[in-house]
Amino acid sequence: MDPVVVSVNIARPRAELFEYLADVANHAEFKDHYLSDWHLTREDSVGRGAGARFREQLPLSRFGWGDYTLAEVDPPYRIVERGRSGKFNRVRAIGEWTLHDAPGGMTRVDYRYETQPATLSDRLMELVAGRGWWKRKLSRSVRRLQAIFEEDRARGRRATIAAR
Repeated sequence: MDPVVVSVNIARPRAELFEYLADVANHAEFKDHYLSDWHLTREDSVGRGAGARFREQLPLSRFGWGDYTLAEVDPPYRIVERGRSGKFNRVRAIGEWTLHDAPGGMTRVDYRYETQPATLSDRLMELVAGRGWWKRKLSRSVRRLQAIFEEDRARGRRATIAAR
């Protein structure tokens, strides 16, 4: 799938946002509307190597489990997530958070997401979900991230090592 890019300006310092995003346990708080059943892949949920496994709620998907690991963490500018999903975890996924200073003490948060399907059937499944589905879900997640920081609301549950 071609990259989907969503952006939002948040009225908080870049370092504070980066610290929050570098802890993968926090991601369930703003992504739980399309990713559920979060489990951490290691005890330390912060920084390079931290990861999570979850169920994607894609339309018509029978193989909804996916995961990602924080592969690159460059404070306080960039975080790269690398993961896999789909049948036999053969669809590669890359997510990249980029934080920039914006006027008025704000931080511009950009999130870029793309997938690399391995087979024709994986490409066909992406057509079912489509870029529009991903764009809607990712746009909502950055708006929820903004609400968490600016209005202290819209928090979901934090991910844990084992399901409760």
